[in-house]
Amino acid sequence: MFRSSLGVVMGVVTLLSLSGCAGQPGSAARESSVANLEAHARTSFAELIESNDGAKLLAEDAVGVLVFPKILKAGLTFGGQYGEGVLLKNDEVAGYFNSVSASFGLQAGVQTFGYALILTNDKALTYIQEASGWEIGLGPSLVIADRGIGKSLTSTTVRSDIYAFVFDQKGLMAGSGLHGTKVTPIFRDEVK
Repeated sequence: MFRSSLGVVMGVVTLLSLSGCAGQPGSAARESSVANLEAHARTSFAELIESNDGAKLLAEDAVGVLVFPKILKAGLTFGGQYGEGVLLKNDEVAGYFNSVSASFGLQAGVQTFGYALILTNDKALTYIQEASGWEIGLGPSLVIADRGIGKSLTSTTVRSDIYAFVFDQKGLMAGSGLHGTKVTPIFRDEVK
């Protein structure tokens, strides 16, 4: 049992590594990767606020948004997920980040999804920009929003620092939890 689980873990690590690290790209390829990430993040966020009233309301007064347009999650008892994102402030890129998580438990399959962290105040934005890495669920107050949140939100009921919206789930794996996910700033030349 242990040996087969270890094999699965190694397979997940390999799959996640290959998805983002297929070699060190040259300068032109790296620029293309950065441009693709930025474009995908902007498009994904635009689609989210078009389809979700809560996200749209929060985006109107947001001080920033951290968008991870594609997270790859895979696992069989042991699992992991990885993706890269863009911090947008006043519609300008203010940084790049990666999102990494490992898990153990009843799980099997592969899926992709995206998520956006809508930052509602300067305290949350400063924390994200100045931290060398942080775990979702620790640090600024965070609410993982569901589709119905738009019905209960008004500009006076927004109380949390960050609202997280998961979108575009595809694949054969139940759930796309964010708690315990480590978000770390990366440099532009580290974007894969």
